[in-house]
Amino acid sequence: MKLVIHGKNIEITDAIREYVHQKIEKAVSHFQNITNEVDVHLSVARNPRINPRQAAEVTIYANKNVIRAEESSENLYASIDLVADKIARQLRKYKERIQNKKNSNPVEETVAEIATTTVVDDLIGNRTPELPKEVVRTKYFAMPPMTITEALEQLQMVGHDFYMFHNIETGEINVIYERNHGGYGVIQPRKNNNGNGHANGNGKNGKATHASVVMPEKPHVNR
Repeated sequence: MKLVIHGKNIEITDAIREYVHQKIEKAVSHFQNITNEVDVHLSVARNPRINPRQAAEVTIYANKNVIRAEESSENLYASIDLVADKIARQLRKYKERIQNKKNSNPVEETVAEIATTTVVDDLIGNRTPELPKEVVRTKYFAMPPMTITEALEQLQMVGHDFYMFHNIETGEINVIYERNHGGYGVIQPRKNNNGNGHANGNGKNGKATHASVVMPEKPHVNR
């Protein structure tokens, strides 16, 4: 198993490196058969107004899936302890999900309904759109084709509010996200005719499509 440690605003000392190996390797020891690579990102916020300041993030690549956990506290070692426990729980859920799929008969997808509606043209009202002055972080990750159900499982494993994926049914890039009022939504691109017989997909005249995904029961997600 490959374990890589990154640091931001912190020196990765031998003591820290040894502690990470001890805690993270113990957390994934029972799941090494499904674990390909483990990335550990340790950071300390320079802004004193950010509290807690010391964070530990673990990303595991397992059989083309991504499992992620993040914790923060006032002490880096405590953050490592917390994230090790959390990633172990995430891995256990992932392994149980795989086992359940192997033991169960094929069933219909858990997505009960997808109701397509059009997003309103004006999302910002009287506010002036303003982009960040600088890109503070760039991430690259593989995007294998998957169904909406599989994307939902990935969303629950990475612990984010949204997940971008390559829709295997349409061949397009979609975003699945957790709605504030319950359930999940899917954002899909839609090409419109620009009046010249050609589809316009550049976002100037076209509109995005918003799909609400209604789940029978919203699963609990540890954060």
